[in-house]
Amino acid sequence: MTALAPHLVEDIRASSRKLVREFGFLDKTIAGTNLSGSGVHAVMEIGLTPGITAKELTARLKLEKSTVSRLLKSLEARGDILQTKSQTDGRAYGLSLTEAGKETWFAINRFGDTQARTALAQISNLDVATIANALSTYADALGNRYNGAKAAESEFEIEEGYQTGMIGDVAALHARTHGAIVGMGPAFESVVSQAMAEFMPRVDRPMNNSWSVLEGGEVIGSITIDGEDLGNNIAHLRWFILSEKLRGKGLGRVLLQKALDHCDSLGFDEIHLWTLKGLDAARALYEKNRFFLADEYLGDQWGKEVAEQKFIRKRPA
Repeated sequence: MTALAPHLVEDIRASSRKLVREFGFLDKTIAGTNLSGSGVHAVMEIGLTPGITAKELTARLKLEKSTVSRLLKSLEARGDILQTKSQTDGRAYGLSLTEAGKETWFAINRFGDTQARTALAQISNLDVATIANALSTYADALGNRYNGAKAAESEFEIEEGYQTGMIGDVAALHARTHGAIVGMGPAFESVVSQAMAEFMPRVDRPMNNSWSVLEGGEVIGSITIDGEDLGNNIAHLRWFILSEKLRGKGLGRVLLQKALDHCDSLGFDEIHLWTLKGLDAARALYEKNRFFLADEYLGDQWGKEVAEQKFIRKRPA
């Protein structure tokens, strides 16, 4: 791999942030519509590929299945799309635009075309060709970053939402993994179990979700987003844990990315998490994903006094 000049990386990142702002993705609605960014992209993809299935759309938009399901329901309620059962696969539904949806599609397409032409009119034709080739190459390279994650996922089964036995499985994982720090008695495991028992009946609400790595039906890794308990448009990252056998396989990055994608797609302003001091591998993963240490203190909720840390990630600009 060719060494990259740091200033070039910073320039590209700065330009990427500016593109996001100029395209209007920080607004609640974009492209001159009253749709979210994911809604605009869904309408565009369905219009460009009539008959695309929800599964195919999920892969193309790189969103969670539950997120796309909620998105399609909202577009259907607006009267923009139709879902028609496939004649070849009774489990699949093809997606198409209604007449109203086509009007929405044309409006989005016209907005984007005008935006691009207005900007490109200020650039020479030679530079426009260079920009087109460079953007295409860069977009493809960004897409390739998912290959490693997909390889890790293919080795193990990852499921969303509640899984049978997961409260006990996840609590046991926490107790076995962190027992040396918080003590091996029942206090820590009991606190985790009680908190999960309160949360799991509401895991299917739109702001919440959980992702688990399964092996033979047993949860051996998990992460959860509670979008309700902190309020103020702040998400709570909870119960992020991996079995020893999963270490070094990239599953931690996969689970964390699913949680971050969920939060970003819903527009949370911040994500907060609390953890124990001394979990250096986890801290490195958090900081790599733009979490910062916000507080450090002594707590005794786990059965004995231990050093705890609070990390915060702000919504990407």
